[in-house]
Amino acid sequence: MSQVGAPRGRTCSRTIRSVALLTTGVLALPVLAACSSGDDERSKVPAAAQDVGPAARDRVADGGTLRWAVDTVPTTLNAFQADADATTSRIAGAVLPALFTLDKTGRPQRNPDYLESAKIVEREPKQVVLYKLNQQAVWSDGRELGAADFVAQWRALSGKESAYWTARNAGYERIQKIERGANDLEVRVTFNKPYADWRALFSPLYPKDVMGAPNSFNDGARAKLKATAGPFQLKELDRADREITLVRNPRWWGARPKLDTIVLSAVPREKRATALAAGTLDLAEIDSPVASRIDQAARDKKRGAGAGPQGTGQRSGTGPQAAAGSQSGAHGPGAEITPASAMRSWALANGSDEEKADAARKSRERTTEAIAKYAKEQQGLGGYVVRKSLEPAFTQLALNGETGPLADERVRRAVARALDRKKLAEAVLKPLGLPANPPGSHLALAGQHAYADSSDALGDQNTREAQALLADAGWTPGGALKKDDGTKAGSEADADKKKDKDDKDKDADAEKSGEDKKKDKESDSKDSESGSDSGSGSGSESASDEGAYIVGDNKPGRGAPLSESGTRVIAPAPAGRVQSLDDADVSAQDRQPGGMAGAYAPRGTAAPASGSASPSGSSSASASASPLPGPLGKDGKPLTLRFVLPSGPGSEQLRTVGEKIARMLDRIGIRTEITKVADASYFKDHIASGDYDLALYSWPATAYPATDGRPIYAKPVPASDGSLLVEQNYTRVGTDHINQLFDQAASELDEKAARDLLRRADARIWAAAGSIPLYQRPQLVAAKPAVANAGAFAFAAPRYEDIGFKDPARSGPEQPEKSPGAKEIDKGVDKGVDKGSVQESAEESAGESDEQ
Repeated sequence: MSQVGAPRGRTCSRTIRSVALLTTGVLALPVLAACSSGDDERSKVPAAAQDVGPAARDRVADGGTLRWAVDTVPTTLNAFQADADATTSRIAGAVLPALFTLDKTGRPQRNPDYLESAKIVEREPKQVVLYKLNQQAVWSDGRELGAADFVAQWRALSGKESAYWTARNAGYERIQKIERGANDLEVRVTFNKPYADWRALFSPLYPKDVMGAPNSFNDGARAKLKATAGPFQLKELDRADREITLVRNPRWWGARPKLDTIVLSAVPREKRATALAAGTLDLAEIDSPVASRIDQAARDKKRGAGAGPQGTGQRSGTGPQAAAGSQSGAHGPGAEITPASAMRSWALANGSDEEKADAARKSRERTTEAIAKYAKEQQGLGGYVVRKSLEPAFTQLALNGETGPLADERVRRAVARALDRKKLAEAVLKPLGLPANPPGSHLALAGQHAYADSSDALGDQNTREAQALLADAGWTPGGALKKDDGTKAGSEADADKKKDKDDKDKDADAEKSGEDKKKDKESDSKDSESGSDSGSGSGSESASDEGAYIVGDNKPGRGAPLSESGTRVIAPAPAGRVQSLDDADVSAQDRQPGGMAGAYAPRGTAAPASGSASPSGSSSASASASPLPGPLGKDGKPLTLRFVLPSGPGSEQLRTVGEKIARMLDRIGIRTEITKVADASYFKDHIASGDYDLALYSWPATAYPATDGRPIYAKPVPASDGSLLVEQNYTRVGTDHINQLFDQAASELDEKAARDLLRRADARIWAAAGSIPLYQRPQLVAAKPAVANAGAFAFAAPRYEDIGFKDPARSGPEQPEKSPGAKEIDKGVDKGVDKGSVQESAEESAGESDEQ
């Protein structure tokens, strides 16, 4: 287990290009190709379709106000600053230009509201992209969009002027110049280095009034925007009432927005059920417990019976059932009250012991009030539906490879081979009725053009092979009892004297050692039995909280405030790293392909003598392999990993998955020490700082994996001050070859070749076993049934002008007739071609329009 010590290492934003790029071709490493057959095996459709209550625009009423829950009131409206968050992005999507938006398959499509065309017009000697702007596109102050806005944004984000407090500059640093084209509607962008992900640039596009000077960039767009150019505009940002109000943009040239107003209300996740029940929201992303309550309310409503009590007036103990009421469903605060417990409570409340009777009466009153409150909330929740899909993000098991046992690639691979990813995905997604296929890629999700399953580079779950990997790394069942003799390099005479002394000690202790081993074997066998079933309940010793220090638990004086966003630990945070091994242990980097520094046991270490699998090489080896007879160890140290999990009320899903993983690892002899920490400190103080061995957190999907994936998976490098610069690679695992493949893909303008490079990089990431994708996150949204074209968007960007309320006066099929802009974006999607663009080469067009 890694021990917490002095801070070591530092992080930076994933889009700051602070790591020196390697020159292509410096290393000549063997090729590790992705283990798929190419495009034939690529998933062409998302694992789950979006669920937005689709309706044609002519069946959506004109007018109305949509009350939409968000996690925060943003501290800035500038999406390129470090403290920008998801609410910043939502506002930007409604009020600012996005030159390319994502379609339902997660692929960028030209947005015709702003662009007539965008394409690469020159490749040699420099890459040149020509943008032709929609002649109707204007800022809310009446000025046309033009080259001046592009130039101002490039200069602010190029990284050349430190006066701009930027958090993102990926791609902008590759631009050499921007100039006006043949007329004011044309913008020519020349790159000093080829950039495959050029479509990611200038979205959102801010006006030159924001980007043109450091002062306006740093402070001028934190609470207001001088000009906007979207279907909506910002009317008010009220921090006191925690609301952001957007209204129709009167200068909008596209399809007229259906809504008059969108009110974004900051409601913490743990309070959303109450807000929904009170009817103060029309649309809100929710967690699975709230979704279950809404589904239950719908079932109760359908049966014609409420979920709550019918006789809650008995509060003072006039009947045995007074505390429980009469619930029609086995859910809510009274679900666990049995007739026997109700009788005991009634007896205490009416007993002769006045002190106990008073306490029992108060307890019964509190229970009755809770049941009544729950019943009232259930009635309110009955007015909503749950729209669900898979969020464009995946949850991974992160293995910290900087120090400790996980610095050894073989131990990381053993951990990965012990996991049944399918069972973990089913545990999260199957109860929600969502597809439960584990992701096969770190760089794309099913349905995206770049997706290919490269997980074969690591291999499927296999207990026998996991045990063999651990044995090869020197971790054996008796290793925790055998201490290293501590001999250092020296003369042969000294070594011989030591050997003679050891031989005498062995003879003297032989009998005692045999007895101890027998006792240990019996004890270990019992431990193995308790954790052998990977699907058993939470009573497994390995997953228990007993004996573990629970940081941030709700004890007197220890409470820590939870973040408003609950446990959605996707956003990065800079912090320091912790070092646990001596400098001698970590002085050499990348001694084996795919791994960070670490001590590697000699190859050929004997496999476990007992508990190992049969020699059969069938694919079902994991089923026939037996759990080891106890925890593994090496040099007198047990193989124990510190598993950090969030403790907040919205983190039940992560904790459940973590406990299942602990039981799976227990089966191969790896013990886990589960430590629960406050949600507010989980990411910053533990994940980003490296204070963990194992952890669960999520990464969002991206349409630009060459740009966005590199800082997450690139090999950390030493900084000038001696610390480790990890960017967003919080696992500290990477190789030079992975870096090279990302750099080549980012500069490769042939899309098929770029995808092949990314698939090779993904195979290397799987083989390094620092990040194990487990499941695509569920996306659950509570919506009033009348809300149209909004909900679980999945990959697609919202079309804010199409969102509204279904017109009850109209009837007919719900097949949506989209706005003209949406029609043009979707045109040819099934064929993978944006037909509103200039025709590109027949070789690989798929959704990339006329940009080639």
